[in-house]
Amino acid sequence: MFSRASSAWLRSLKSYLFFLILFNVLWEILQLPLYTIWAHENYQEIVYAVLHCTAGDAMIGTFCIVLSLLFVGTENWPYGRFREVAISTILIGVGYTVFSEWRNTTVTHSWAYTSAMPTILGIGLAPVAQWIVIPSLAFWWAHRRSIR
Repeated sequence: MFSRASSAWLRSLKSYLFFLILFNVLWEILQLPLYTIWAHENYQEIVYAVLHCTAGDAMIGTFCIVLSLLFVGTENWPYGRFREVAISTILIGVGYTVFSEWRNTTVTHSWAYTSAMPTILGIGLAPVAQWIVIPSLAFWWAHRRSIR
């Protein structure tokens, strides 16, 4: 019923999203000491923040790949334009992250960095790296699974 290309598309998308969510929850836990919540909130608030941020990461990652597939993907993705979709997804994710970090730390003050957070122009480098490293690895993983 499904062609090889459509099953590869679905397998690649599922692999990408599974890897993205799994490693975002780990990243969120590891970067906690870079945010003031680590020192100023109780355990329940920290757990909630990790789960809330991971859910946000999942939504952002899903939105980014869907947008990329719509604008630069082809019907035979992942066999065609895989690299273009990956690069587009990462750029959209980084762009959103820079805006979100700026807005939440400067405008709304929803969260704050500790002095341990490396920054450029007031933007935390850990969350920016998160949206370069994790999607890159997720695409690598998805590509490995799609060529089977």
